[in-house]
Amino acid sequence: MANEQNEQVVRKAFEAFSTGDMSLIDESTAEDSVTHDPALPDDSRGPDGFKQVVQGYRTAFPDLSLTVEAQCSDGDLVCTRWRSEGTHDGELMGMPATGKHVVVTGLSMDRVQDGKVVESWNQWDNAGMMQQLGVGETAGAAAG
Repeated sequence: MANEQNEQVVRKAFEAFSTGDMSLIDESTAEDSVTHDPALPDDSRGPDGFKQVVQGYRTAFPDLSLTVEAQCSDGDLVCTRWRSEGTHDGELMGMPATGKHVVVTGLSMDRVQDGKVVESWNQWDNAGMMQQLGVGETAGAAAG
């Protein structure tokens, strides 16, 4: 039962990306939480840091939709395979909108303690997203 509850906590945190409902972050994220994301210059900390991340992506992709495709858990760890998509209609970390639709997949490992996420490690195809936006190198150009 604890594993199912932990999975639901993590799903709630992911739901904020699709809905923009920041109260979901308050309900699911510990005050001292740390989120590691390779696309960000620094770790985000606490609910406010996570809200900034979500707001940043929702600003860049106003129609952002994130789908949890699979989850498994063991003890306090929850692994989630997810898929997100949206149209780049707003600024993304200084990059102007391109109007392009992107689909991105990723994996996240979250540690849940006392009903809230306390640490999150994320790996996702940020290079693939940049290629879809037309700003990343293509495989052929990188090999040449």
